[in-house]
Amino acid sequence: MKKLTGMWVGLFLVFGGLSAVVAQEMSDGVAPPPKVLVIQREFIKPGKNGSLHQKTESAFVQAMTAAKWPSRYLAVESLSGQTRALFMIGYDSFAAWEKDNDAMRNNATLSAALDRAGIADGDLLTAYDSSAYVYSEDLSLRAPVNIARMRYFEISRFVVRPGHEKDWEALVKLYKTGFEKASPNAHWATYQSMYGVDNGGVYIVFNPMKSMAEADESFGDFKKFEATMGEDGMKKLGDLSAACIESSQTNLFMFSPKMSYPPDAWVKADPTFWKPAMAPPAKKAETKVKQ
Repeated sequence: MKKLTGMWVGLFLVFGGLSAVVAQEMSDGVAPPPKVLVIQREFIKPGKNGSLHQKTESAFVQAMTAAKWPSRYLAVESLSGQTRALFMIGYDSFAAWEKDNDAMRNNATLSAALDRAGIADGDLLTAYDSSAYVYSEDLSLRAPVNIARMRYFEISRFVVRPGHEKDWEALVKLYKTGFEKASPNAHWATYQSMYGVDNGGVYIVFNPMKSMAEADESFGDFKKFEATMGEDGMKKLGDLSAACIESSQTNLFMFSPKMSYPPDAWVKADPTFWKPAMAPPAKKAETKVKQ
């Protein structure tokens, strides 16, 4: 049961509306998760992370800002596991993703700027990959939050055994029902892999946090969940978990405003945090006067 607890203790931290990246925010800053989520991963060479990587990534942000590009993205940096950065872009559909890609290819100025930025950025990387996921509303709980106010993601990755998708759905729905009763603040969003390296029975669960103190508080909430489920309920969860989960892993990521291209609404909601992500204003040329 300890293994089961460790697997799922993070799933009831708050999850935020990644489709705020799609800029479809509600009046209170809360937005639903996007239907399609593209995640680009950059694995960083030892000693090349931090300010060095932020500098090369700022060239991408400046290029997008100069082009006034409508599609925005959120960057996060790993605090556990391999040293890497994730860049998340949300879309309403795969057709919307295609439209964005076509428009970018047809913009010669932007394409050239991104190519130049990519050369410098590539020198810092050991590997790069891209994957696409689809949102599973049935396996998520109270997903929309004000993502602009969040600072961390706890991301859990689950590999489901072939032929056990129904067991997986039953497992997650039991957690969903239990946390609906045990914790009014429980939130998470589940995505299923469609394309990319993380494919074939792979699900990821996002849990944004305002601070890492929420990870400490989650242990107390899980005890309430256990009490709600009772001994029989927890045994059923353990049996389903053993039957359907091949592997699982959870890692912590920190939001990176300097490497993100955030929606204007995020900057307006919390300029102190998000404004560093914007491109610096161009300096006016100084006029020298001969004496």
